[in-house]
Amino acid sequence: MVSAEIPMTADSKPRHVAIIMDGNNRWAKQRRLPGIAGHKAGVEAVRAVVETCAKQGVEVLTLFAFSSENWRRPEDEVGALMRLFLIALQREVKKLHRNNIRLRIIGDRSRFNAALQSHMAEAEALTASNDGMTLAIAANYGGHWDITQATRKVAQLVSDGQLEPSEITDEHIQQFVELGDCPAPDLCIRTAGEQRISNFLLWQFAYTEFYFADVYWPDFRQEEMERALQAYSCRKRRFGQTDDQIDRKSDSEEPLISPLAKSSSC
Repeated sequence: MVSAEIPMTADSKPRHVAIIMDGNNRWAKQRRLPGIAGHKAGVEAVRAVVETCAKQGVEVLTLFAFSSENWRRPEDEVGALMRLFLIALQREVKKLHRNNIRLRIIGDRSRFNAALQSHMAEAEALTASNDGMTLAIAANYGGHWDITQATRKVAQLVSDGQLEPSEITDEHIQQFVELGDCPAPDLCIRTAGEQRISNFLLWQFAYTEFYFADVYWPDFRQEEMERALQAYSCRKRRFGQTDDQIDRKSDSEEPLISPLAKSSSC
């Protein structure tokens, strides 16, 4: 049994956790329930994980809710997911606001209907001034899309004469990718026993640690989240350096951080 309060130092605690919430359909199938029942149960897991991460001092929690590839799913399932997403926005945003949590939605919103886009904007506006944890929901998001749209913006700078091609650096792409103003993800969790990243945060995952849980997403609650955080606290992050270099840095006051890490303005 994992303790409700995990003793972790600032260096061993992830600032940014990203989660690929997988296994809703299989959870439902295992119980001979319709697929949407698994997605509804998954909302309860979201609540538990948000609460746990907020208590543990995680600065940014990013949840992969709907990928750009998920439109390929059966039409009735996609429609049910969109309705569930709208209901969740209507019901949960006030709770987030009361708990000083800022909501950000990342991804290409153009494919969502007007009502859903409107609720997304309203939810973000309501919580925009909150300075507790940031909850980012990836909806109609794909890593390829993200890098492409960032590249187009950099190309526009070149076209406008504000930047020479030879002057393009990682920082220019970082400026325009989703969550580029946030600390880079320290930890990515994927549930349901799968071990792939499925086109999620491809740019942002350059130095991310991965944790794969066997349980389906609806069963990933407080204890499972704490287990993942505890596992992360035991990792030694090198960022291309040797163990000796890391050990020397740990004895100094300078923290070891990812080259893509940013000061949080989320």
